[in-house]
Amino acid sequence: MVSRPRFLDDLTGLAGTAFSAASGLREEVHTLIRSQINEILFSLNLVRRDEFDAVQEMAARARAEQEQTTQRLQALEARLDELEQALTAPSSQR
Repeated sequence: MVSRPRFLDDLTGLAGTAFSAASGLREEVHTLIRSQINEILFSLNLVRRDEFDAVQEMAARARAEQEQTTQRLQALEARLDELEQALTAPSSQR
């Protein structure tokens, strides 16, 4: 049986350690870049998509309610005009 030289075992161990260190470094760089991007986006006062969608939905609901209220007000004003005309009309037309 041929034994492997200790040098190759040391080299294999060193390569494994270097690979682990590179993976850890990659994760650390990824986290750092993500942190920097978040900081830049925060400084630009941008909103997240879900927040934007929620506000957009609230605005649409408010707009619909405002349109309904406007229509209701117009109907009430028309009815009020009718009642005022009925009250001011000469008694012979009643």
